[in-house]
Amino acid sequence: MRISILSFFLSFSLMSFAQRTDFNHIDFKKADSVAHYYKDASLKNLPVLTHNLTVALETDVEKFRAIYTWISSNIANDYSSYIKISNKRKRLAKDRQAYLDWNTSITPKVFKSLLEDRKTACTGYAYLVKEMANLAGFTCNIIDGYGRTPNLLLKEDSPPNHSWNSIEINDKWYLCDATWSAGQTMVINGTPLFQPDYFDGYFLADPELFAKNHFPIHKEEVQPINKDNLNTFIAGPVIYKEAFLTPIIPVAPTEMYRNIQKGRSVTFKLQVPKDFIGNAQLFLNTGGNQKNGNPNIIRKEGEINLVQHFEKKGLYDVHISVEDQLIATYVIKVK
Repeated sequence: MRISILSFFLSFSLMSFAQRTDFNHIDFKKADSVAHYYKDASLKNLPVLTHNLTVALETDVEKFRAIYTWISSNIANDYSSYIKISNKRKRLAKDRQAYLDWNTSITPKVFKSLLEDRKTACTGYAYLVKEMANLAGFTCNIIDGYGRTPNLLLKEDSPPNHSWNSIEINDKWYLCDATWSAGQTMVINGTPLFQPDYFDGYFLADPELFAKNHFPIHKEEVQPINKDNLNTFIAGPVIYKEAFLTPIIPVAPTEMYRNIQKGRSVTFKLQVPKDFIGNAQLFLNTGGNQKNGNPNIIRKEGEINLVQHFEKKGLYDVHISVEDQLIATYVIKVK
C-alpha cells in the first residue's frame, strides 16, 4: 500500500474524488464476513483489532471495507452526545477559528468515551475510521462540515453539524460516512432510540451525489465559508439514502422549493448509470392525499426525465421514486 508523503490539501471539487464503481469487480462478502466474525471485539487494543480485520484480506479496498463495516455495525449513535456537541457548535457558530479549535480539542474526549461505552456522535465515528485506517497503512482524513437529511434541514445560520472521512486507496481519494451507515436515531416521546441498521450506500459514495447532502468546511482556508455555495447546498431537494444504492442523482430542479403558474410543467431530471433499466415514478401529495402524478417519462442513456403537468393550484409535495425506493422530495407551489 502506497502512503502519500505529500501533505493532502482537501478540496471538495468533484474531480478530486473517485467512487465505488472502481471496485465493481470486487466481492465484499469476505470482508463483511470478517467484520461480522469479530463482532463485539474489544476496542481497548485498536492495533490488534485492526490487524485481525485486515490480515486475511488481499486487496486494500477489502481491508478498508472490513474496518468500515465493523465500525458501522458495532458502534451505537449517541444522541445525547450529539445534542451537547450541537449546542456547543451553535455557541461558536460566528467564530469559525474558535469552532475549529474546539472541534479539534473535543475529539480525544469523544474518542475516550467511544472506547469505554461503544457509542459516539459523528465526530467519534470519523475519528475511529481515521485511527483504524491509519493503523492499517492508509492515509485517511476527517472532514467537518454540514450534513443534511430528510429529518435535518438546515438554515443559513445553522452551525456545522457533521463529520465524515476521505480515504486514499490505490492512489485515489474516496468519500465515506460511517455515521450514516450505522443506522438512525428516532426520538419517541422525547426519548432517543438508536436503531442499528448497517447501510453501505455511503461507503466510497458517488462524490456528486455525496455533495448533495454533505458540505465541507475546508480547514486550510482562512476566508469565511462561501455563503452563496452554502445557501445553494441548503436550498437543494431532500435526498434519501436509497439514492446512494444505485446511485441515482437528482439533477433538476436544483432547488427543493419552486413556484410555478397553473397549467405549467416541471421536468424532474435524474442521472442514472448508463445501463440502468429500473422504473421511475412520481407521486403528488397535497392536503395529506397522495396520488400517482402519471408524468411523461423520457429516458435517455444515463438519464430519466419525469415531466409533470400541474393543472390545479395548490401546494404539492413531489416524491420521486425509483424501483419503489424513495429518492428525492421537492415542494411545488402552483399559483
